[in-house]
Amino acid sequence: MTKRQTLIPVILITSLFFLWGFAHNLNPILIPHLKKACQLSDFQSAFVDSAFFIAYFAVALPAGYFMKRFGYKRGIVFGLIIFAFGAFLFFPAADTRAYGLFLAALFVIASGLTFLETAANPYISVLGSPQTAAQRLNFAQSFNGLAATLAPFIGGRYILSGKILDLEEQAAMSANQLNTYLQAEADAVKLPYLVIGATVLLVALLVVRTPLPEINEEASHASDGAGKGKSLWSNVNFVFGVVALFFYVGAQVGVVSFFIRFSDQVAGVQEKAAANLLAIALLGFMVGRFVGTFLMRFIAPAKLLAVFALLNVLFTVLSASVDGLFAVYAMVGVTFLMSIMFPTIFSLAISGLGKHTKQGSSILIMAIVGGAIIPLIMGRVSDRFTMQAAYLVPAACFAVVLLFALRNMNNKRVQQVTIAH
Repeated sequence: MTKRQTLIPVILITSLFFLWGFAHNLNPILIPHLKKACQLSDFQSAFVDSAFFIAYFAVALPAGYFMKRFGYKRGIVFGLIIFAFGAFLFFPAADTRAYGLFLAALFVIASGLTFLETAANPYISVLGSPQTAAQRLNFAQSFNGLAATLAPFIGGRYILSGKILDLEEQAAMSANQLNTYLQAEADAVKLPYLVIGATVLLVALLVVRTPLPEINEEASHASDGAGKGKSLWSNVNFVFGVVALFFYVGAQVGVVSFFIRFSDQVAGVQEKAAANLLAIALLGFMVGRFVGTFLMRFIAPAKLLAVFALLNVLFTVLSASVDGLFAVYAMVGVTFLMSIMFPTIFSLAISGLGKHTKQGSSILIMAIVGGAIIPLIMGRVSDRFTMQAAYLVPAACFAVVLLFALRNMNNKRVQQVTIAH
């Protein structure tokens, strides 16, 4: 295909990076919002993340089999249709204020995103010259970062009302007044998710009508000699990498998802203002990836990962120890430092796997399920103690990442992979 012929396909596939980035980063808005609308505890509200990220674990392998059988283009279209269906499920969920239906909708959305994420990276790589594949992938990922910045800002503006009633205020209201308030909160998600669902269906239609090349993958990869004849699970560094990625993703999701609640408890920041702070924090996450990529020209990836992980342990412990805006700003710093962790852990874990690289990559992607579990632990700690105390959980997670980085300090054979997450 010529450069002109690939322009529209590149734009369409790049839009997928934006769509899943936007969906991912609405969850920190939904957690405090559904906590109000459905009258939940912090532990119960954390199931927003669990329903979302458990889909990656459950659907990753079926999505791979679907792509192998029917091709990547059909997989993308199918994923977009599932995504849209999940967005439209927010209507009956809001009407009934049934938290279980909200969780089902989020699971369906994430199932669709699993298909998109399975296809997008390889697709963007083949749409054009092999010499510029890395540039295209990084360009597409910049839209993932843009979506991460915009989602909290837009969600905070159109979903969060800024009205939080304490138990005394709720008790002073009549049953009809309370029901009206709760229903108005639940209904706030309808229009945003209608727009999301309609947009996703439009993209699906454009993908159907656009010629896209099919990807011809090799059935197997020749081993580079590393690990020949050995089981993948006998590679201690790989297993440690799976564990580190599990805890990192859990920490990332927990830090971001409870950011609004944390800001309110430690500094009295109202939810709309906290949503804006979260947007700034996620902008820092995007900037951190560019800064980290630049620094890796001079500092070994494992060493930089160790420094960032150590700082994050210190920052999260600090945020759990002090009050006021200083604690919130420390968490903004944490999001910046998280920026390089996913791709760097991924690279170090698959380094030297040879013919086991594809299998190892799939297992590492399944470790994203950490995002379904760690926030639940944080929610339970918050309900029992405080939200500040809950942030000691990601501190422990970053300590695991630090240990993994220290183990790899002398690892010179690191593949430079870029994974949008």
